[in-house]
Amino acid sequence: MSKIRFNWRSNCEMTSDSLKKIMFGKPLKSSEIESEKMPVWKALPILSSDALSSVSYGTEQILLELATVGVAAFAFSLPIAVSIIALILLLVLSYRQVIEAYPMGGGAYMVTKENLGMVWGRLTGVSLLIDYTLTVAVSISAGVQAITSAFPSAVPYIVPLTILLVWIMVWLNLRGTSESGTVFAIPTYFFILCILLLVGKGVFDLLTGSMNTHAIEFAPSAATNSLTLFVLLKAFSSGCSAVTGIEAISDAVPHFRTPSVKNAKRTLLSLGGLLAIVFGGVTLIALGYGVAPDHNGHTSVLSMVTEQAFGRGAMYYATQIATMLILVLAANTSFNGFPILASIMAQDKNFPRMFSFRGDRLSYHYGIITLGVLASLLLIGFKGKTDALIPLYAIGVFLSFTLAQTGLVRKWLRERVSGWIGKLIINGLGGIVSLAVLIIFSVTKFSEGAWIVIIITPILLWLITKISHHYDDVAKQLRIDITQDRVCTKEPVIIVPVAGIHKAVEHSLNYAKSLSPNVIAFYVSFSDEDEESMQEKWQIWDPGVRLVVFKSRYRTILKPLAEFIDRIDTHVSEKQSIMVILPQFMPKKWWHRLLHNQSAARIRSKLQADKDIVVATVPYHLHQ
Repeated sequence: MSKIRFNWRSNCEMTSDSLKKIMFGKPLKSSEIESEKMPVWKALPILSSDALSSVSYGTEQILLELATVGVAAFAFSLPIAVSIIALILLLVLSYRQVIEAYPMGGGAYMVTKENLGMVWGRLTGVSLLIDYTLTVAVSISAGVQAITSAFPSAVPYIVPLTILLVWIMVWLNLRGTSESGTVFAIPTYFFILCILLLVGKGVFDLLTGSMNTHAIEFAPSAATNSLTLFVLLKAFSSGCSAVTGIEAISDAVPHFRTPSVKNAKRTLLSLGGLLAIVFGGVTLIALGYGVAPDHNGHTSVLSMVTEQAFGRGAMYYATQIATMLILVLAANTSFNGFPILASIMAQDKNFPRMFSFRGDRLSYHYGIITLGVLASLLLIGFKGKTDALIPLYAIGVFLSFTLAQTGLVRKWLRERVSGWIGKLIINGLGGIVSLAVLIIFSVTKFSEGAWIVIIITPILLWLITKISHHYDDVAKQLRIDITQDRVCTKEPVIIVPVAGIHKAVEHSLNYAKSLSPNVIAFYVSFSDEDEESMQEKWQIWDPGVRLVVFKSRYRTILKPLAEFIDRIDTHVSEKQSIMVILPQFMPKKWWHRLLHNQSAARIRSKLQADKDIVVATVPYHLHQ
């Protein structure tokens, strides 16, 4: 019988391990971590898909703001896009310096922490974690919008589709960086090819004059006369959503293959060039085709531009599918950035410690799952609407940009390394521009939802500060002087709470007597008759252990036991320690446990919460 039960359990464990391997892949050794690091061709789709995918909604967000004045104002979309491209190139130059100065990773968080202090470092970390979460929500919702643009019948299922896609991303990332990178590479490069073909076709139509509609001329009109600086700034801040994701490469430098710094800088430069071409190109041809945004949000600007360029044929659907895939995969930038940043912050005691642990597949599984949960809640709360999520987006990343550039300015002023003046100018200009964009975004988007991030950020900063102080307090209380403090042995007084006389009690008393001669059995009676009966049975059994009986007037076990332990402790605390051993029988089937009162679990929980005593459970397994 015992052998059969052992085989059954072994088979269950083998089945569980097999399912786990199928779902998440076989466990990886710590020594295999180098194989999980990324070459440039994998790093680009893994870490750059967020920024690249912004072409699908960056131009649209600019046009939505300009549309409040009139279609003639769309002519301003091109100079706005050019200014955003200039900002992108400036940030690429700045973050190349971050990569070089901090090759251990951590990006803006490490720069700010080391140069401006831990408080500012925590603020940067919080800002990035918020932005990573919003990146997942925005990318997934925009990806589903690409589906509904091509297939309007899917509109009623927007929220379920977004949640499904989030958890597919969670699953893929739990399988490890190497496998997820291979999966993500093909759709990312397919998207780049489709968008480059789209831009090429649009530019060709523009140069040859064969566009289906005439480009809007950049000329004064009644509509453009009503265009205010505030509207232009709102359009600029909305388009700045295209800038998010640039910082992710600097966070993940240690995850690049050797030479990691060189490969990270190459990836960042490739991203900057591609982003400038596709974002600027789509804005240009959208203006040329005279495309206006759909205020219902069911059809994207990119969908309409593609239809104008290729018609509603195979190339249109290929581009829409590629767009949907890149938007979903754009969330992967966050699924790499969030866990890595959370692990670095956890190592600095600014985040719960478990976020620094790697799972079986060498991925930071706590960070991945947490990000999935938070993004799902956002998508449910905002009903999967991209336009509703965009105003919350980018504040965190521009705050981190500003703090990181400020930190580097201070670093160059302090260290004055070779070429420091040029670096100082680049980072100083980057800091000023990032601060200006942050202020513009906060003011223009405040009433549309930016206030939520502005309020949540200091709350989370306070929370992680409390976490850090807790870890400091724990370390202070646990610290010992290894030159002075010595381990001293105290013979324990062992208390064994008993509910009667049976095999589990016998088993526990035998174990207690093997540890110490000072063993006391403790019994709580609820009546005089019960007390007398127990004492008589104990005398007959005579296990060689003294029985102490407490009578409980209120039919509770915990309070009499706690009082008895306090009484013993006052007499033996200096010379002896106290240990409580709890007999507990373990039913064969899980549902059998529901039929028993779980008193041992309640006693253990109460004693461990209130007292510095050892509490041990001695299990006795039932076979039927």
